[in-house]
Amino acid sequence: MHDGVEFIADVAALTGLLGDPYESVIRKVQPRLEEHARNWIAESPFCLLASSDGAGNADVSPRGDKTGFVKVLDDRTIVVPERPGNQRYDTLRNLIVNPAVGMLFLIPGREETLRVNGRARLVAKAPFMADLAVDGKLPKAAILIEIDEVFFHCAKAFRRSGLWRHEEWPDRDVVPSLGAMMRDILAIDVTAQVIDDDLEAGYRATLY
Repeated sequence: MHDGVEFIADVAALTGLLGDPYESVIRKVQPRLEEHARNWIAESPFCLLASSDGAGNADVSPRGDKTGFVKVLDDRTIVVPERPGNQRYDTLRNLIVNPAVGMLFLIPGREETLRVNGRARLVAKAPFMADLAVDGKLPKAAILIEIDEVFFHCAKAFRRSGLWRHEEWPDRDVVPSLGAMMRDILAIDVTAQVIDDDLEAGYRATLY
């Protein structure tokens, strides 16, 4: 399977192949949130949260809500509400045994992103939970993150992918609906439409 494959096994080989980072790329990393990072988080309705378990098995979870749903408590601390999901709790289980997290904050239409790395703890009750409520519904839990480093990431990945360019989006029919995919994966003897309708009903009933 790996015949003819040359792996990169150490940092020296990596930098020898790709080069050293520019000084500005190193210097832009900050140990706390400054004004621009705070503003970015306040305008972001979507982020990705990476974690891993005690054995190093990694996971990435999407988190989305109304703009500014991640709250800045101070320049070293942010909190992410835990909304109803698929009941797997992959991220939460990971954080119990390994607090290290990495986050990527997106703003629709902007090709740059904000990266935040730190250590997380799960919270069941706290004074700030009231600030995380939506339509009077408090989250049952939240993720409190103490920041180790924060920095802005350039636009190259989004520029290459054309993610925000509508004219480059594929037709929705190119990939089957989630209902169709789940029917095939689980070998369920129902139509894809039935599964899609059930999923949509669940979204409407348990979004918060």
